[in-house]
Amino acid sequence: MRVALFLTCVNDTLYPDTGRAVVKLLTRLGVEVDFPMAQTCCGQAHYNTGYRHEAEPLARHFSDVFGEYEAIVTPSGSCGAMVRELYPRMGERARAEGRGGGLATLLETVVPKTYELTEFLVDVLGVTDVGAYYPHRVTYHPTCHGLRSLGLGDRPLRLLRAVRGLDLVELPGAEECCGFGGTFALKNADVSAAMGTDKVRNAESTGAQVLCAADNSCLLHLGGTMTRLGAELRPVHLAEILASTEEEPAG
Repeated sequence: MRVALFLTCVNDTLYPDTGRAVVKLLTRLGVEVDFPMAQTCCGQAHYNTGYRHEAEPLARHFSDVFGEYEAIVTPSGSCGAMVRELYPRMGERARAEGRGGGLATLLETVVPKTYELTEFLVDVLGVTDVGAYYPHRVTYHPTCHGLRSLGLGDRPLRLLRAVRGLDLVELPGAEECCGFGGTFALKNADVSAAMGTDKVRNAESTGAQVLCAADNSCLLHLGGTMTRLGAELRPVHLAEILASTEEEPAG
């Protein structure tokens, strides 16, 4: 199977190791992975800030870049939700505004074959045991877009439970937002910081060494909170845990 890795802006700029982990993991599972060099922002930041029309060219470009692939895999619940949930809205809104159905038709080629990583592993490849080894105590934070927009459910937990050596502990208040929310963290900084503090304190209470999530934007927020609080926790993307083996352990 030939798939495209949609890495996303945050990962490309700040967390390239997550992209490398996805490639390592999928290759180990027999998947051929391409990284289309023409990929850019999906338009989420524009759309969520109110610049809906400005996001449309980015959606068109996304379709042009990824349309030929059997599947598009992303290690980001928020960007995956942008494509799956908001691209169809953009297309229908353009139609309702009298600008025709061209955008909606174009986006129909990519929306149904865009998968967040854990969806692709569990639903498409049909695996939960990916041969990973990670001898650490881990707690999992289900990020809002993955939980509420994509409905990932227990897929990430099923994958984590199958990792050899991993001690998975339940996170109190797991379904509560961490407080990031993109521009929410800028517009409502005090509220955002308080929510992040609550999430980190809950994670600390588990005795975990690692706070895991499937979205690095949330881990960026929580990692900064950990630093400010002096928490003895590390934020680690789920892909990096799943890519870790005894022969090639994660850092």
